[in-house]
Amino acid sequence: MTSSTLRVGGLLLFPGAGTGCDHPSLVAIETAVADASAPTGDRLPVVRADFPYRRAGRKAPDRAPKLIACVRDEAEALARSAGIAPSAVALGGRSMGGRMCSMAVAEGLPAAALVLVAYPLHPPGKPDKLRIDHFPAIDVPCLFVSGTRDPFGTPDELESHTAAIAGPVTHAWVDGGRHELKGADDQVAAIVRDWLTAL
Repeated sequence: MTSSTLRVGGLLLFPGAGTGCDHPSLVAIETAVADASAPTGDRLPVVRADFPYRRAGRKAPDRAPKLIACVRDEAEALARSAGIAPSAVALGGRSMGGRMCSMAVAEGLPAAALVLVAYPLHPPGKPDKLRIDHFPAIDVPCLFVSGTRDPFGTPDELESHTAAIAGPVTHAWVDGGRHELKGADDQVAAIVRDWLTAL
């Protein structure tokens, strides 16, 4: 696998609301994807980025428009630094980070694909407060990696609602995993690596 033979020319990852870009799952994904591309060519550029509130040392996330603007800025910076088209950048991350990337793509940000780990379909215990209004406007390949016991969305809920996405959707399940997917970093990273390789 080389960056020249991939539909994907770079990968940009964002963390969930309560963590930073050094989250173990994001580090594991970066390592797996970069190592897979190394033997036969240049390493695929992978960037783990923090949102502005995190960089400023604040715990409360900014509102969605500011977070989405950050996704756009970081995606453009990665494309520029890697010398690739914006449409060759895959976007995603954990929970809120992945959700903001999906919203940016729905608003027109070019992307090769979306990698959505532990997508927060709804707040725990509030299945009526769905975060899916933007799904029909997503037309790129999407990978959803979630635990089968995630209170933010059951497998049945996710599969039902992601059917509204215009692009092809792949689901991968971590058996018994909750939202944090503790202890499953290597499994999640392997799933992401293999899916990106197959695009």
